[in-house]
Amino acid sequence: MDEQDLGSGELVDVSLLTGGTQNILLRFRRADRDYVLRRPPLHKRSNSDDTMRRESRVLAALSGTSVPHPDFIAGESDPEVLGASFYLMEPVDGFNAAAALPEPHRSDPAMQREMGIALVDGAASLATVDHVAVGLGDFGRPDGYLERQVGRWRNQLAGYHEISDQWMPDIPGIDDVGNWLDANRPEGSAPGIIHGDYHTANVMYRHDRPQLAAIVDWELTTIGDPLIDLGLIVAFRTPDDEANAGPAADLVQAFPSVDELVARYAERSGRDVSAAAWYGVLACYKTGIILEGTHVRAIEGKAPQATGDVLHAITLSLFRKANLLIRQS
Repeated sequence: MDEQDLGSGELVDVSLLTGGTQNILLRFRRADRDYVLRRPPLHKRSNSDDTMRRESRVLAALSGTSVPHPDFIAGESDPEVLGASFYLMEPVDGFNAAAALPEPHRSDPAMQREMGIALVDGAASLATVDHVAVGLGDFGRPDGYLERQVGRWRNQLAGYHEISDQWMPDIPGIDDVGNWLDANRPEGSAPGIIHGDYHTANVMYRHDRPQLAAIVDWELTTIGDPLIDLGLIVAFRTPDDEANAGPAADLVQAFPSVDELVARYAERSGRDVSAAAWYGVLACYKTGIILEGTHVRAIEGKAPQATGDVLHAITLSLFRKANLLIRQS
């Protein structure tokens, strides 16, 4: 911070921000300015430093766009400084609806409906950014992006056997869903920036209105087909007759219908949404497999059992939704 002229003196009012499950967020003040530091967990994954560098680059590139995001201040790519790559960003004045729904939002169904529209508008605004013009032309591998998806997540599922030899994949219809995705894959949309994990737990809403304050948690960001982010909205908004589950499940059911949300995305992004159901099925497939990983770790005592059970229930719900979307398509 000294080298980049970011104030002087001690760091004060240091506090750990909650809400995330992996990376560390610290808020502090220096020289009458507030900052948030984001870094990997103390026990880093093999790609943790690269993830921080990628997040830094995308947030810096989004400066000046219409995408609501935390304003990037500065980053450090060298892990030797703090033991991990990290970056500093402006604090976001907003709340996470997956953690709690404050007033006036909690008591206003019309505002809750508008929160769903705002969620779509955030994804649509990201889909309109020219990634080459903002300096991200070499950021990802958009060619063949959709073609790689099923194999990539199928391999991740198979890899869970290396974590636990007691785990048996108990997810009805998972092979059928993967085969359907491969057999019905659309041509795809023009490349753009993908958030990669776009749902209510990874956005912050304004305190005084239903609009977004910022899209957060960019660790899965890349360049590919932006309709991937629409797919997650479709996945979580699709009703599950047995038990709706996922981030802010009750709130999500107050959002406009799937058809209305998809139409809004088309209007705001200008993209073809005729294959929206396919992207919804892919989101169910991918997210369910990711969440199952915590269930596997819980079996081995590497994650809380209660958390593993909850996430496994969400996985089962997502695959029920995937089969519903397939039947309706």
